[in-house]
Amino acid sequence: MSAPKQVFIAIIGAGGVGKAFINQLQTLAARKPSPKLTLAYIATSRKALYNEDYSAIGLENVTDTLAASPKAPLALAKVIDYLAAAPATVVLVDNTSSQDVAELYPVALSRGVSIVTPNKKGFSGSYKLWQDIFSAAESSGACVYHESSVGAGLPVISTLKDLVETGDKVTKIEGVFSGTMSFLFNSFAPTEGQGGKWSDEVKKAKSLGYTEPDPRDDLNGLDVARKLTILARLAGLPVESPTAFPVQSLIPTELESCTSGDEFLEKLPAFDQQMEETKAAAEKAGKVVRFVGSIDTASKQVKVGLEEFDRSHPIAALKGSDNIISFYTERYGSNPLIIQGAGAGGDVTAMGVTGDLIKVLGQIV
Repeated sequence: MSAPKQVFIAIIGAGGVGKAFINQLQTLAARKPSPKLTLAYIATSRKALYNEDYSAIGLENVTDTLAASPKAPLALAKVIDYLAAAPATVVLVDNTSSQDVAELYPVALSRGVSIVTPNKKGFSGSYKLWQDIFSAAESSGACVYHESSVGAGLPVISTLKDLVETGDKVTKIEGVFSGTMSFLFNSFAPTEGQGGKWSDEVKKAKSLGYTEPDPRDDLNGLDVARKLTILARLAGLPVESPTAFPVQSLIPTELESCTSGDEFLEKLPAFDQQMEETKAAAEKAGKVVRFVGSIDTASKQVKVGLEEFDRSHPIAALKGSDNIISFYTERYGSNPLIIQGAGAGGDVTAMGVTGDLIKVLGQIV
């Protein structure tokens, strides 16, 4: 009986998503003994584990072993050299949000290294990088999947790809694409009750870990703009970058120059009135305000910002930090295809990454 096929796994990034992915990888390796999954390289920004002869790194307590490693990570170009020379198929799992790692995707793919990642940067950066990534994959036969770059573990990208590839015409995509913004507006402007002050809700969201360390990184709308850029491109619009369309920032102009997130939060209460007026205007019309993104393929318009919705609308009725994405297509008519659920969190994001790895394994063995 021949030995089971082997697939080498390389992991860059062992933070919240990285740790959750490692746990899921252990489960996957135990549940699916073929192909044999071998961890060949793992690194953070400061530490690395790898063996010159590609011998396996034990998955048990690997984050502790990594933390104690005397080895520094290889330069990114050297990582690709190391992986491309491996004696079996390699999948690189990029669990970072690094632009530098994303820039090297075309090189890795052209040398036969498949990629799965939640990193938005490669798919929402310049349109040229987007083209280079997929043309490199096509020419080499390597795979690239990035389900978790939009909606964490929700099947947003795979659903859109299926719609497009089976010949449906997507006319509009609309939704709440940020768990942070979902939580903020569901608390600030609930469909029932008053809601809290805007600055209090932002502070609460930060204390619960929903926002970035500096909440301005959520409130500037760029995270949502990146996700819309990815979906617009998959729907056939050659969007140049996340700054190529209107993106409404919720950072008061006067606070853009704050030197830290803490200073920003300290000064934010002085601007609560602006958001109160926005909320009151919506209430007067019998509606609620939400932070949404939309893509209109006919007019080729993409935008991110505040919109008013009837209280009965699915977007208004969201709870907690859930995401909701509606696909309007010719096939589905006036009733959109709706995907809804947790759109943030280490475990669900890692689930999307692990699901992508399973897709790659199905194609390469």
